[in-house]
Amino acid sequence: METVKKQPLLSGILILFLTAMIFANIGGSMYDGLLPLYLKELDADITDIGLFFTLAMIVPLFLQILGGWVSDSLGRLRAIAIGSVFGVLGYIPLLLADTWQWLLLATAVGAVARSLVGPSFDAFIAEHSTEQNRGRVYGISQAIFMIVAVVGPPLGGWLTGAYGFKLMLFVAGVFYFIAMIMRLSMAREATKGETGEKKKLSFSDLKTNLGAMIGLIFSGGLITWMLITDGLRDISFQFSGNLFPVYMQEVGGLSYQQIGWVTSMFGVFMMLSTFPGGWLSDKVGERFCIALGMVLLSASLFILVLIPEGAQWLYFVGWGVAGVGAGISGPAYQSLISKAVPQKLRGLAFGLFSTSLGVVSLPAPWIGGQLWQRFGPSAPFTITAVVIMLSVIPIWLKFKLPKTEETSETALPEENIPVVTG
Repeated sequence: METVKKQPLLSGILILFLTAMIFANIGGSMYDGLLPLYLKELDADITDIGLFFTLAMIVPLFLQILGGWVSDSLGRLRAIAIGSVFGVLGYIPLLLADTWQWLLLATAVGAVARSLVGPSFDAFIAEHSTEQNRGRVYGISQAIFMIVAVVGPPLGGWLTGAYGFKLMLFVAGVFYFIAMIMRLSMAREATKGETGEKKKLSFSDLKTNLGAMIGLIFSGGLITWMLITDGLRDISFQFSGNLFPVYMQEVGGLSYQQIGWVTSMFGVFMMLSTFPGGWLSDKVGERFCIALGMVLLSASLFILVLIPEGAQWLYFVGWGVAGVGAGISGPAYQSLISKAVPQKLRGLAFGLFSTSLGVVSLPAPWIGGQLWQRFGPSAPFTITAVVIMLSVIPIWLKFKLPKTEETSETALPEENIPVVTG
């Protein structure tokens, strides 16, 4: 009788996979939090910034589901490799832009990368874990991944303050280029290890998988309520999320370097809380962790908008509380999605959830800019905090897995474990 060896929490391929993700996302996190300020430098005002992020949502809106389907069809590593090529190309208009309108081209190309990488990232981790340890695997993976949020923002803030946006973006592009090389190599090795007929894109499969996913969406069950709740939270996040760097600069009086350090506090506390959050998710269930995370995220926003003048240290506290909230809820949320849908639909499902984009939230950034102009800088953030707190009610009442016999995933299908040599 063949003896099954106990697998470590993180396999070798998963560690290499996360290393490439870190390089790619250090580059992204270097400029992501400063992008509204880059728009300001290119002569965009508050309403222009809101309009920019509204328009930037259009391309991902059409690509997120297709990216998940490509991941389900071609495999996680191949989809990520293709996305990485587009990710590198997206840095070209970022570097060459002389008006803020040109940055829309960069976000459109970058959206292709995110639509392919995002769903594949979550699905790949799910397929290298079991239902019994999935929360912990997501937790430790996110803890390692959050190195990007600790290193990227301070590095980006320092480079921008000392040398300007263009050099900072060039360095960020170098990080992403290294990640692309690693991912292409991993995809090539995974392809060599495949046996049998190679996977191909098929529109008949897309039609079948979309039909199954639509059935889950309109079933009135867990996926339905997760989408409703996610949509409401997404609208509220889009009101304010992209305006926070401007808020910290204009209202809080923070410099580029200070904004980078404050933002990294989010990454530090998320890194420290993701593994305990994943462990708690495995022990007491995903619903409790998601609800607790939302309470903390809402509290952090109230802290950030109520900071008195001269108490800049409270920005570190607010972002730290937000990091704990995201760290506790993130692994539980991903674990719940992976358990609620069949394995063959995971790419589509994560494509639906991971980018937090939808038709209803499309005008939200523009509306957030209008709220700032008409009712004051704190208005969009206060609305976001209230909606997040109210989302705890449907989370607690409806985020329950159906009581059906769980399928053991201890023995992972061989075709989902790429072989990497050398």
